[in-house]
Amino acid sequence: MALKHLPQETRPREKLLQRGASTLSDAELLAIFLRTGLPGTNVIELAGQLLQSFGSLRALLAADLQSFCQHKGLGPAKFVQLQAVLEMSLRYLTERMERGEALTSPEQTRRYLSHLLRDRHREAFFVLFLDNQHRVIRGEVMFEGTIDAASVYPREVVKRSLELNAAALILAHNHPSGVAEPSQADRRITRRISDALALVDIRILDHFVVGDGEVVSFAERGWL
Repeated sequence: MALKHLPQETRPREKLLQRGASTLSDAELLAIFLRTGLPGTNVIELAGQLLQSFGSLRALLAADLQSFCQHKGLGPAKFVQLQAVLEMSLRYLTERMERGEALTSPEQTRRYLSHLLRDRHREAFFVLFLDNQHRVIRGEVMFEGTIDAASVYPREVVKRSLELNAAALILAHNHPSGVAEPSQADRRITRRISDALALVDIRILDHFVVGDGEVVSFAERGWL
């Protein structure tokens, strides 16, 4: 059935305006992004077919250009638009984290770090620099590595912390394997960084390891 023949209250755009974006299904949200369907297939049906083909909305969003464009209804222009939307979303989350408010919610920090690091194909070491009231000064990916390791240099972390006048840090890195369980190497480098920072009176509040569906906290494990 053509979209124009559906009851107005069930059309994605109208439904969003009346009830809010959170009430829409993945297919309805994707339909708004796609805007148009294909001959004989309305945009909601096309969205459903794409989600089934990719396996999930997350898999579609994480697809590279080649795999994205192999599907009917998608092409380079849509890929560019999607990457722009994803980058705006990340910058929005980053701005919320960096607007000077104190970090009061571990869950908020977890969501931000998961969104930032979870779908990276290579390991990245991220640092949140905080002031003495635990307000975010800045967040940076300081080191990037191969598929399973990153070279992390404590002296560079100390140097950047002093440049930003940070009083405390939150560390984070991803495991591209999807398994969030920290390794012995993770624990060793955390201790090395902690020891180096202690010389200049800077604390590590936590170190999060981001996996596919889990974020592990060193502080919750009693390792800091």
